[in-house]
Amino acid sequence: MFLLYALGGAALALAAANRLLPVPMARAALALERKRAGLTLRHASLPYLEGGSGDEVLLLVHGFAGDKDNFTRIAAHLVQRYRVIIPDLPGFGDARRDPGARHDMATQVENLRAFMAELGVQRFHMGGNSMGGFISAEYASRYPEQVESLWLLDPGGTDESLQLPAFQHYLAGGGMPLLVPEPRAFDALMAACMAKPPYFPYCMKHVLARRAVADYQLHCAIMKELVGSPRLQGPIDTPALIVWGSEDRILSPKAAAATKALLPRARLVMMEGIGHLPMLEATRRTANDFLDFQRGLGVHNA
Repeated sequence: MFLLYALGGAALALAAANRLLPVPMARAALALERKRAGLTLRHASLPYLEGGSGDEVLLLVHGFAGDKDNFTRIAAHLVQRYRVIIPDLPGFGDARRDPGARHDMATQVENLRAFMAELGVQRFHMGGNSMGGFISAEYASRYPEQVESLWLLDPGGTDESLQLPAFQHYLAGGGMPLLVPEPRAFDALMAACMAKPPYFPYCMKHVLARRAVADYQLHCAIMKELVGSPRLQGPIDTPALIVWGSEDRILSPKAAAATKALLPRARLVMMEGIGHLPMLEATRRTANDFLDFQRGLGVHNA
């Protein structure tokens, strides 16, 4: 009986700390997630997470309003095969904030190229979600000799991807869920991005919402650069796995076919009932689809 009381008291204490001490609790939660995934926080020209020790390198690139920890949970399924590297892009996460810097797709490609050269990595697999998928495909287009394969999760980069109310409202001069002017708007971002959101403790939502509000002006400027960036041009001959959630309310699932048309060696997986962030909404299935795709490449190249 004493043990039950003790466990109940500990649970109440954690619940109270979750509300009263959100910043240290969020840091502790992130540290636990990274440890479970086998990831270590490192710093170079960009802050990044790294784990695994395989001969093959997998570079993962987060989307707009995201950060490196968007891939932490799925990395747990990948580190046994790959050396996984997940940076924060300038303007996001823990990376530098410079309102005078450029953040268009070409610039972010060069930021990543310099970062990987700094790490001494010359050839790698590359995956990205949303804006990160756009950047990854653009990277492969510019430097095909470096990218062994692409993993594009609901990527941007085509006119078709913008054919949803969220972007059409923005293009007409309004706001959009990815831009968070006040804390209460963060719930709209979460609802728009995920059809099946995993559990997020209050402390994490509190910290992420506060950061999103602080970044509002900068991210408004970056969004203009993103929308104004030239669209992807094909053909991109890199082997690719394109994944799209059927319930994506940020970038239109109708763009899956247009994206595949730019990548003649691409395979397309549509995920029913999933939104804009497959790696968070259906982590194990998304990882297994990628690993199956990679095994197929191995057979093809054998």
